[in-house]
Formats: sequence, structure tokens, C-alpha cells
Amino acid sequence: MKKIVAILLALVLTLGAASALAESLTIIATPNPHAEILELVKDDLAALGYELKLEISDNYVVENPSTAAGDTDANFFQHIPYLAGWNSDPENADKQLVAVVFTHFEPMGIYPGQKNSLDELADGDTVIVPNDPVNMTRAFILLADAGLIELPEGTTLDSEVTKYDIINPKNLEIQEVNAELAPTLKSGAAFAVINGNYAADNGLIPGKDAVYYEQPGSQAAEAYVNVFVVKPENVEADFVKALEKVIYTQKVYDLIIDSGFIPVFEVEEQ
Repeated sequence: MKKIVAILLALVLTLGAASALAESLTIIATPNPHAEILELVKDDLAALGYELKLEISDNYVVENPSTAAGDTDANFFQHIPYLAGWNSDPENADKQLVAVVFTHFEPMGIYPGQKNSLDELADGDTVIVPNDPVNMTRAFILLADAGLIELPEGTTLDSEVTKYDIINPKNLEIQEVNAELAPTLKSGAAFAVINGNYAADNGLIPGKDAVYYEQPGSQAAEAYVNVFVVKPENVEADFVKALEKVIYTQKVYDLIIDSGFIPVFEVEEQ
């Protein structure tokens, strides 16, 4: 009996020592699929010596300030253009951040409202698009790719296209709304163009629920890659290497696919 107690005590002490040696890794992330990915690899990080402390936020405002201030080691919620916008803001000149682990692309999609197929679209129907310049241009590129409108020659994601610039043969009524409101307002229109993150927040999956969505190889697929972000001095940190190791795996790849998104990495041999 004493021998069993001694063994159990030794095991407890060993586990306690291992826990004490684990390095704390604090990451702030939005819910789906970002936090889900981190929950999936939590044990894998522990095996590499990192105790994940996951903070979940859904307002897209506090994440970068938190990491820039050093309150969190990394954040996981944004794509490259969003990060570029943060870094280019003069107010953030001393709060620069860097992308380190490239994960997936969340397609913007055209979702049914009052109609279920693009073939049902009639002259004068209403289509909802995001009202901010970056996402509005992206939405118009998507509508053009779907054959619903035409764009000025040379239009790219860097262009600022408005409804007055498009060629609109169906006389579509373009309704501009805050991007986060599109999912709840789509029932009042024929279709709504919805960002991938807001679609996910409302239980919508591009490959399942959208009638058309951005494809791999599109302008958006190459630009709007979601990334982990850290302070410049942490680019080569061991925890970044650990994140790469646990993220670039088959199970994370499969989770991204199951969430309706598109992985941008190849699975690495473990």
C-alpha cells in the first residue's frame, strides 16, 4: 500500500513540475474558426511546453491593441489587408504588428434572401453589399464574377468602386449596410453579400449556404488570408515555431474545410 501511495505521489509531483515548467501563451481570438482551431491544438501546445490561455473576443477592435500593448502574446482574427490598415494608421506608428502564421481564407459569399437562385434574379431586385470602401469593392468584384454586373476595366481590390461606377444591366437596387448587419437584413433583399467572418458568426457556411462565393485563385483568395499576429520582436520566438507546428496539421486543415473555409497551407509531416 505504501508503495502505491509513493508511486501516486511521485506521479503527482512529476505532473506538477511539468505544469510549473510550462510557459504561458496568451492568445486573443474571435470565435469561429479561430478560437475553435486554438481549442483543437491546446493539448498539442501543452506537449510542446506551452499552456494556452485563450481569450475570446468578437468585436474586432480590442485584439490588435491587446497584442501591441503586450497584454497578449498573439492574436488570431484578421486578414492581411486589415493588418496593413492597422500598421498604416499614423496613430499606430509605435504599435506595429507582424503576420507570422498564415492559416486560411474566408470567402465572401452571395447569400439567399427572398430568392434562392441567381437565375431568379429579376430587373430591379435589391442586393445588399457592405458599405465600407474595401468590402464594397470586394463585393462588386464578387457580383461581377457571378455575372450580375460589370466593372470598370482594371478594377482591383485596391480600387474604390461605388454603385455609381458599375455597369448594372439588371438595374439592381444596391443597398449599402454595415457589414455585420448583412446577415440579419438579407431577408429584406433578393440576395446579400456577406463577409466570411460575419457569415460564420450567424451559422452560414459559404460552400453550403451561399449561391456563389469567392473561389480559390481569385483576387480575394490571394489577398484576404487570415493570420496569427505578433509584435515584431516575437517574429522568431519559439512560441511562433510551436504554433506553426501545431497549426499546419491535418486535423486543423480538416476543421477549416468543415467550417466552410479554405486552408492556405500544406500539411507538414510531424
